[in-house]
Amino acid sequence: MSRPLLTGAVQLHGFSRSFQGRQVLDDLHLDIAPGQFVALLGESGSGKTTLLRALAGLDVDARSSGAAVAHGNVSVLFQDSRLLPWLTVLDNLTLGLDAQAARPAAGQLLREVGLADKAAAWPATLSGGQKQRAALARSLLREPNVLLADEPFGALDALTRLRMQGLLRRMVERVRPTVILVTHDVDEALLLADRILVLRDGKIAEDHALDLAHPRRPDHPAFMQLRATLLRSLGVEAEFV
Repeated sequence: MSRPLLTGAVQLHGFSRSFQGRQVLDDLHLDIAPGQFVALLGESGSGKTTLLRALAGLDVDARSSGAAVAHGNVSVLFQDSRLLPWLTVLDNLTLGLDAQAARPAAGQLLREVGLADKAAAWPATLSGGQKQRAALARSLLREPNVLLADEPFGALDALTRLRMQGLLRRMVERVRPTVILVTHDVDEALLLADRILVLRDGKIAEDHALDLAHPRRPDHPAFMQLRATLLRSLGVEAEFV
């Protein structure tokens, strides 16, 4: 039976990727609609970051087959903010753009992420959460059609992480890019995503759609049920679910 025509902002068609003879991704087929927020879960080594890097065009030494396409302007948000220490926060945001033309929009984004007073600051003077807010503003300044986020809050403390999750959700609702978020945090996926994919053995083993209004309540029965399902699929014993 032929597969349906792919029409999404992100498309995988028979995509496989290997490194040094090891198959990491195996014959993936996927269609992600424009504006959809997708969370990608899986155990370490399941290929989550490999898939993201493939869509971003960052892995040039890997062997691949099939197609992996992210349409339009693509921006990547890493776990490390990757701010250049010799540039101010504002200059980091506008790097690679027409700085003069981009400054008004950059200033507005800094206000939206609560860093209006840090435009002239050096990255070394910022906290971890402030650096990630600046990195988020930098990504959105590119007006991406697709935002690829690779565990952007993984190194943050619990409270800062919650604040950043809320900020990301608000910013995404305004800008409306297609988002793929790689995370090891099941609760983060459930709080943010419209759709959750689970990678296992190089394949998309599970595909869950979420029809829960925002802001989401962790004590909602549907939230709790899917949380238990996802944790078990990731190998968490039942007594800890």
